[in-house]
Amino acid sequence: MLINGHYSLEFEPVREAFAALFEDHQERGAALCVQVNGETVIDLWAGTSDKDRGEAWHSDTLVNLFSCTKTFTAVAVLQLAAEGKLGLDKPVADYWPEFASNGKGAITVRQLLCHRAGLPALRELLPAEALYDWNAMTRALAAEAPWWEPGTAHGYAAITYGWLLGELIRRVDGRSPGRAIVERVARPLQLDFHIGLADSEFYRVAHVARGKGNPGDAAAQRLLQVTLREPEAMPTRAFTNPPSILTSTNKPEWRRMEQPAANGHGNARSLAGFYQGLLEGSLLDSEWLAELTREHSQGEDLTLLTPTRFGLGCMLDQPGLANATFGLGPYAFGHPGAGGSVGFADPQRGVAFGFVTHTLGPYILMDPRAQRLAQAVAQCL
Repeated sequence: MLINGHYSLEFEPVREAFAALFEDHQERGAALCVQVNGETVIDLWAGTSDKDRGEAWHSDTLVNLFSCTKTFTAVAVLQLAAEGKLGLDKPVADYWPEFASNGKGAITVRQLLCHRAGLPALRELLPAEALYDWNAMTRALAAEAPWWEPGTAHGYAAITYGWLLGELIRRVDGRSPGRAIVERVARPLQLDFHIGLADSEFYRVAHVARGKGNPGDAAAQRLLQVTLREPEAMPTRAFTNPPSILTSTNKPEWRRMEQPAANGHGNARSLAGFYQGLLEGSLLDSEWLAELTREHSQGEDLTLLTPTRFGLGCMLDQPGLANATFGLGPYAFGHPGAGGSVGFADPQRGVAFGFVTHTLGPYILMDPRAQRLAQAVAQCL
């Protein structure tokens, strides 16, 4: 397998670990970028990007980053808070009055950000096309009752996070959510990152497909069994309502929409650049970065059915849990995306890390491929 790009010689073991991914014949294409103290020490890509393995993965190939998008969204919200345009401990209904219905009048912006608002899913089944109807989705969420008493527990809002915080951003910032987030967070750092992709960029997007034959870890198995056996359970609804959530990734409508929980498109370079921007204070000052990365939720996740630990829109490291550690240091923070992509930072070592793949693995939190690469980085520092 031809490995493209460049790397600092002391990181040769990381290049070897990246090349080893392709010993699995199912691995089609991937990219890795790592910055250490602001210097790019690894920028690699390899494999193919299309459905039929005919198109090479290029230096500017984009891929759906799924939930890696959430931290970009949270940073935009914190910027609005830093500007005095919203308050983290103010009710969401102060900015979105319709949201107050059905017992949600006291839910705060902070509770939305750290998955404690009780709104990871919608009970009433929606048609597939509702996925692409911003107003339909935000109306449904404004009318929804919380699944638990807000603030008393946490449950990952896998996709509702995008409509909840996106609508808040839209109402406070005035721009559409994708545009506001990109212009606030990606453009200042010149990141090749998009929420609401222009048709003219579609030719660069890798076709996403699932790997076969791997049952995943115990957490993945638990969630799969609930999804198959309990259609009305909250975790099932979170991933299957609207029913098009899991089948839309490669569709033009999905790429065009602005869904800031799950449809950011970027590459390894944009993920590493984003986390380097956070480490160097380009996006948030130290006080707001501390707020982003302070523990807000910890323990059993009511949606994912496995322990999770969150700051405000970022996942915090759980070194003792195989499926929940970034693999570098205990203060690492970032966000994995469904199927294996991940961006994170380790402030102790000055590392900003981005890995993307379009061969989706079956893991709930951290994919072992990314963890192996992160461990290789750690050994070189």
